[in-house]
Formats: sequence, C-alpha cells, structure tokens
Amino acid sequence: MTFINKLSAAWTANDSLLCVGLDPDMAKLPAQFHGDPQGIYHFCREIIDATADLACAFKPQIAYFAALSAEGQLQQICDYARAHYPHIPLILDAKRGDIGATARQYAREAYDRYGADAVTVNPYMGFDSVEPYMEWRERGVIILCRTSNAGGSDLQFLDVGGQPLYQHVARLVSEKWNANGQCALVVGATFPEELAQVRAIVGDMPLLVPGIGAQGGDIAATVTSGRTADGAGMMINSSRAILYAAQRTGEDFAAAARRVAEETRDAINQHR
Repeated sequence: MTFINKLSAAWTANDSLLCVGLDPDMAKLPAQFHGDPQGIYHFCREIIDATADLACAFKPQIAYFAALSAEGQLQQICDYARAHYPHIPLILDAKRGDIGATARQYAREAYDRYGADAVTVNPYMGFDSVEPYMEWRERGVIILCRTSNAGGSDLQFLDVGGQPLYQHVARLVSEKWNANGQCALVVGATFPEELAQVRAIVGDMPLLVPGIGAQGGDIAATVTSGRTADGAGMMINSSRAILYAAQRTGEDFAAAARRVAEETRDAINQHR
C-alpha cells in the first residue's frame, strides 16, 4: 500500500486528521522513565497505544532520539508501531536536505532502517536532492513549504518571479516533482492565509500541518484554510500538548495524552 493510500484509509478509519508527534524530551518525561535505559521507548510505546485509534499518523522527530544516542529506541518504536498499528502511517520527521548520493543514504535510513512510510525533506538544494527519495516509489516525500516558525519568513517570503518562494515551492512540487504521486507539503497552522493559498495551488495534495497546540495555531482557521473538498487532506500535528498533558493536570500521563488527543481530534472534526 502506498503512503497516500494508507493515509487516506487512516483518515476514514479513525475519522481523524490528527497526527501525533513523538518528541520525547527526557527532562519532561514522567519520573518513572528517568532511570530506565529503555525509558524513551516505553514512554512512546504507551503514547502510541493510548492514541492509535485517534490518529491519522504518528511522527517521531529524529533529533530528540539522536541527541540522546537513542536511535536504537527509535527503531524499536517504529518496529512497534508497524507491528501493532500497520494501518497508521509512520512519518519520520528528519527534514533532510543534501546532494543526491547523500540523500540516497538518508532515504535508506528513513525507509529501510526505520521503515517509515514518509519522511520530511528540505527542498533548498533542488530536485536532485529530493529525487533519490522517490526511488522508493510507494513511500511519501513530505517537502518543507511554509513552515510554522516565525523565522521561516526570512527566506520563504522572498520574491521569486512575482510570487513568494513558498508558493514557488508548492507549484514545483505539485506540477513537476510529484511523479510518483506520493508527495506532500509542510505548511504551518500559524499562517492560515498562506495555508489557504497553498491549498489553492496544490489541489488535493496532503499537507502536514504543524503549529497547533503548544505553538498556538488556531484549529478552526487551520481546518477551514487547509481542508480539501471532502473534509480531509491534512495531517494536523500536535506533539508537546499531547505528550506532556499530565504536567498540567497531574493525571496519569497516558490517560492525559489520550484525553487531549481526543479533544484535539474532535475539535478538528467540528470544522471539517
């Protein structure tokens, strides 16, 4: 099954556009995991179990694992998710971007080592740095377009032939790069007007949308701006607000994560 087919099936099966991000910060993990050599794996596994019926995708962020030399635990988490929830797409958030030969090794890391259904990549070096990922014809390539951070405007709003760079990227990907039909774009919830403009350019192409939850993006504006005609088309990511919900309430961390994930999924669905 291709990435796009699996994603479409997950949207329907779980009635959800919510992507659960896995960004395990050891300083924020519950105390029971601090002395556990496998603490990151055990924490993320319980988050996955608590939210799997509420999510359209899981998105581990590789930097949180690599900084702690926990790539082995990331691999275990990916193996666990694929074994127990094979119908939920697994997105490796790596934002890779390098020349072709190196890009091919990054693709092997994402698709072969971690078994990801899709990986995030940076288009700054052009098509030959993205093309190697497309050799895995059924896997997704999610390309940065209009990112949720404030500094994204430093480059993404530069004029390119009468249009901002992020719109040029959207057109390149939708009109020229998407030969396999497995591309998607990253567009932040913090800029709903730009999100609507990207949707108008790319049609039904899926959008990975960070920026709700801890980053403060408005759910109603996000869904209204980015949904497709059938009320889908987005993977709206929330990470910290779900993972560390118990810090605000004192609940069991998995129960708190599930409650916030369900509330977020339902809030998204109100505007579909």
